[in-house]
Amino acid sequence: MIIAVLVRLLVPVFLALLTAGCGSSPGREAAPDTSPTTGKTPPPPIDTRPVIAAFGDSLSAGFGLAPGDSYPSDLQRLLDGAGYNYHVVNMGVSGDTTTDGTVRLPDVIALHPEIVILEFGGNDGLRGQPVNATRENLATMIEGLQKAGATVVLAGITLPRNYGPDYIKQFDTVFTDLATKYRLTRIPFLLEGVGGNPKLTQADGLHPTAEGSAIVAKTVMKYLEPLLKRQG
Repeated sequence: MIIAVLVRLLVPVFLALLTAGCGSSPGREAAPDTSPTTGKTPPPPIDTRPVIAAFGDSLSAGFGLAPGDSYPSDLQRLLDGAGYNYHVVNMGVSGDTTTDGTVRLPDVIALHPEIVILEFGGNDGLRGQPVNATRENLATMIEGLQKAGATVVLAGITLPRNYGPDYIKQFDTVFTDLATKYRLTRIPFLLEGVGGNPKLTQADGLHPTAEGSAIVAKTVMKYLEPLLKRQG
């Protein structure tokens, strides 16, 4: 009987001690969780390389191509392979005219690009817009980019022959005149070796295939390289 009484008296005490041993020590907070696994995906690293902006319409955007097959993507691979430390940013939007380009100009300037490959005018010409308007819009973009400290490379294009020799001549002259006036590096014809070749253009006869896009990138690289600085 005495043993039973002792058991009844000691069990609560034992349980109290056990509970206290499993809890936190008095006056101490639980240590913070320092586990490296937080369940959150770390943000991607910031690319601090100087920016080359490919600013234009569908020819820059890579219309009809899989991601990674546009000429700016091919250009990035060429730059990396040659040891140049630049980040190519694709600022092409399919369907854009030079008017649209002037509207998007602040977005490009916000990138603080070192070089801008300016490729506009094709949609203006295909829609038969006044050549003087195309000239003025391109001049606005060139002046804005140069004022922001960017080096502008002007990508020349032309129109299908059925647009008539007079209109085509006026259109082509826009690029040569602007390059002379603003002392720009000019790519005479962005689609050199690609335009008019059914094996290198899509079914519309205007936009390069993936293979054609790689050739366009090489053409751009040829005119761009004298402006580049090697890494280190």
